[in-house]
Amino acid sequence: MKMIMTVIAKRSAENVLNALVNAGYMATYSDTRGGMLRQSQISIFVAVEDESVDDVLKIVKANCTSRSQALNVSHSEEGETLTPSSDFMLGGSVTFVWDLDRLEKS
Repeated sequence: MKMIMTVIAKRSAENVLNALVNAGYMATYSDTRGGMLRQSQISIFVAVEDESVDDVLKIVKANCTSRSQALNVSHSEEGETLTPSSDFMLGGSVTFVWDLDRLEKS
C-alpha cells in the first residue's frame, strides 16, 4: 500500500476531492500553510493499493490548475517589504508518495 499526500491550492481542493470520491477513493484533508509565499493550501491524504497510485496522480493533475502572478512582497526579519515585481507560479500541486507498512480502520 501507498500513502499519497498532495498539497494543492485551496481554489482547486473541492474539484480534486470530488473527483477522487467520484472515482471511489477515500480521502481526507487538512488546511496547511507554508512555502516561500506563505500561501494557504489544502493537503489531501489518500491511502491506496500500489496499482492505484498512477490513477490518483492523474486525477490530481487533471483537477489542479496553476497560474502565474506578479507579486512584489517579500518577507524579512523587519516584516513585509516592497520589492520589484516578480512572477510566481501559484496553484498546481506537490505530491508525495510513500510506502505504508500497515493500515487499520476501526
